[in-house]
Amino acid sequence: MSRQRTYKIKECFYTLQGEGAQAGRAAVFLRFTGCNLWSGREEDRHEAVCKFCDTDFIGTDGQNGGRYTQVQCGDLVQSLWPGGGRPYVVCTGGEPLLQLDEPLIGELQSRGFEVAVETNGTVPVPESIDWVCVSPKANADLIVTRGDELKLVFPQSEAEAQPEQFTQLDFEHFFLQPKDEADADHTPATVAYCMAHPQWRISLQTHKLMGID
Repeated sequence: MSRQRTYKIKECFYTLQGEGAQAGRAAVFLRFTGCNLWSGREEDRHEAVCKFCDTDFIGTDGQNGGRYTQVQCGDLVQSLWPGGGRPYVVCTGGEPLLQLDEPLIGELQSRGFEVAVETNGTVPVPESIDWVCVSPKANADLIVTRGDELKLVFPQSEAEAQPEQFTQLDFEHFFLQPKDEADADHTPATVAYCMAHPQWRISLQTHKLMGID
């Protein structure tokens, strides 16, 4: 008998989606460890491809973190859903597509879950994913050029990370999200850009405004 694959999970919890087109929707967040654009260690941030990440995705020490088989992941996610509505799980990271695969997606879908992924767009997306949110990063090769929503942190100084570089891609929703920096408020500039370019909508991190995870 072949050994089952295990998935390294940083944390898994039930909350409301705070960003993008699904903002306000109840969701189980399944956060995978690891990323291909930054090690997650502060001492490496200056040389990372993505320098503004605000998420801890190192290790398996978060809420419900650990190593899980496909079935165990399904059990965990299902145990956190309170019942009713359309069950929804958001696979995130780090970069979840370094681990998330068709067998695990199928396991979650077999339990009635709509499966979403939040990805940096540098790793191919499995065909069976229900909702694809891509957040491009400067200096990273974007290979995922279609999906449900594109969510760009704004502003970024690099030419390849300007909004106009993405307007012709095949996404249903285009969002600009103000960069979260302690010493600067980028919301007014993001509002101004969206008003001048109405293809784009603003995405605020409403979970931070509400004080939830």
